[in-house]
Amino acid sequence: MGYAIETNQLTKIFRKGRGLWSLFNNGRWDGKGTRALDGVDLQVEEGEIFALLGPNGAGKTTLIKILCSLVLPDGGEARIFGHDVVREPKKVKPAISLTVGEERSFYWRLTGRQNLEFFAALYNLSKKEARRKIGEAAAALGIEDLDKRYQEYSTGNRHRLALARGFLNGARLIFMDEPTRSLDPNASLALRDLIRRQVREGSGKTFFFTTHQTGEAEALADRIAILDQGKLRACGTLEALRRLTGESSLDRIFYRLTERP
Repeated sequence: MGYAIETNQLTKIFRKGRGLWSLFNNGRWDGKGTRALDGVDLQVEEGEIFALLGPNGAGKTTLIKILCSLVLPDGGEARIFGHDVVREPKKVKPAISLTVGEERSFYWRLTGRQNLEFFAALYNLSKKEARRKIGEAAAALGIEDLDKRYQEYSTGNRHRLALARGFLNGARLIFMDEPTRSLDPNASLALRDLIRRQVREGSGKTFFFTTHQTGEAEALADRIAILDQGKLRACGTLEALRRLTGESSLDRIFYRLTERP
């Protein structure tokens, strides 16, 4: 099996000095900014469940956006199934799906079902296939009343719909940015069961999710990478991280690798 994701010295800097200063200096950058990613080397194998664990502001969302061809890196390389995310975005995007906590692409006056049917049509699913996949995802995620207007859903159910949408297009690689945010414990467990079932049934899918919750990473992921201040502090199975740090719990491992001097 090959790599679903490969990065080599991936770097992203959010620059400052683009206001009045740059107007009077021919648009030049003053060298100030935030290094959101700092030389990240990462390999994710096909068919695994991979967690990117880090505190808020670590660079997790920035990394996902680069891998999905939504943000350009400032240095290094990133590949999805061997395709360069910068030079070959048209080959990358059909292979991936992205679910984020703040979902703004749903139509508020349509029902949950109509929204999902709309996106299924964009993915060229037949009506029969769309009904099947929508039903499976709704049942697994505990979405109540698909025929209610989107604007009437609670925050948690809106997030469930966003997750359901992520399973419609048959993507080989599913990105989830903090997937259990806004979900109650039962819905969180249902999502984890859905992901495990997809892997057990040999779907060939790869799951890459970000979280700042050590319990979620430990419960679901085959391997865990710890990102802090844009740097990859460690990557491996939980057992490998234990050997690296000498700590037994992921909470202690996380603290050990991200503690400030």
